[in-house]
Amino acid sequence: MKTELHTDWTVGDIAAGFVFDPNEGRGLFGMDGRLVIQPEYQRNYLYGDGKRDVAVVDSLLKGYPLGLMYFVRTPDGRFEVLDGQQRITSFARFVASSSPFAVDVDGRPRYMDSLDPDMRARLLATPLTVYVCSGTPQEIQAWFRTVNIVGVPLNAQELRNAAYAGPFTSAARAVLSNPSSALAQRWGTYVAGSVKRQAVLQAALDWVSGGDPDGYMAAHRSDPDAQGLIGGFEAIIGWAGATVPQTDAPLVRGLDWGDLYRRYHTRPYSPAEVGATVARLVADPQVTDRHGIVPYVLGGCTDTRLLHVRVFDARTRQTVYAQQTARAREEGVSNCPLCALGSGPNRTRVWTLAEMDADHVTAWSRGGATDPSNCQMLCRTHNQAKGNR
Repeated sequence: MKTELHTDWTVGDIAAGFVFDPNEGRGLFGMDGRLVIQPEYQRNYLYGDGKRDVAVVDSLLKGYPLGLMYFVRTPDGRFEVLDGQQRITSFARFVASSSPFAVDVDGRPRYMDSLDPDMRARLLATPLTVYVCSGTPQEIQAWFRTVNIVGVPLNAQELRNAAYAGPFTSAARAVLSNPSSALAQRWGTYVAGSVKRQAVLQAALDWVSGGDPDGYMAAHRSDPDAQGLIGGFEAIIGWAGATVPQTDAPLVRGLDWGDLYRRYHTRPYSPAEVGATVARLVADPQVTDRHGIVPYVLGGCTDTRLLHVRVFDARTRQTVYAQQTARAREEGVSNCPLCALGSGPNRTRVWTLAEMDADHVTAWSRGGATDPSNCQMLCRTHNQAKGNR
């Protein structure tokens, strides 16, 4: 890895010929086309919030340093931003009046063209500190991980974009990392997180690869397009939408739809019945984990652990235990009703409260309520064996 320090480049030099794509939220080029501001492995622009972008320009106007920036020299003699694209895109947008925003100067909002001439000249002449590095792709990607330890931390998918940069990643990001896509709202129904922070791309890779996004990206890195990934992702979302009526987006957002698709997409479902069952469970106050409702229904309504059904409270357990134990002592049998029915050594054993679990006499899944009248204490062996019966 070789590096060279530049302190001769100014804000005006970097912002020359700046191009910003508002559809993708990306600063594309600077330095009259010689600087690629956002290579494909970089994250989308995140500073355009009226706060951080303003802070960048305000710092420059006050003469504060912006800190080190890192560029990569490419084989064709151009440069790519390795670290600093958020800051560069912010001040270049202001200078070029591209998606313009104002900064406060002496209590008045000012745009680039309304700054005093001397202030505008000082801004453009502000020197920047830039290290330019050159080396192998592996060295550059490793350095990318190292220099991005401050600011907005990189997430796992943003790091993968650096590690597997190539035509496949470029094509996948062009579609699945585009917040202006007409499909973004539909994706947001099922995927938790920001399109800009690669949440949709990561979900697509997770779902289509079966949980091995690194392996998938490595295998397809040189593919000229990402149609297999995009088509697989759309197939999964299409099945989800056709099978589970979207009555409540929080119920389906963030689920592992790739796993659900692989396990259940060959099963026949009645969307009307699925929707009715989901609605009933949503309204059931004993269901404490609504995020497990859809997996529970698709799985045949058998695994109640997904719902975290409301359990009997400590007072109910103590009361029912005391009643059962008193009755058992009078009858000379075990205070576990199922042990008392047997003929083994536990037929007369009186279990401690700590050795017993509260159980629904009539299972919750069969309409049993979580109240004292439907509670019985069983030894743990029998409670585990009873299951959902």
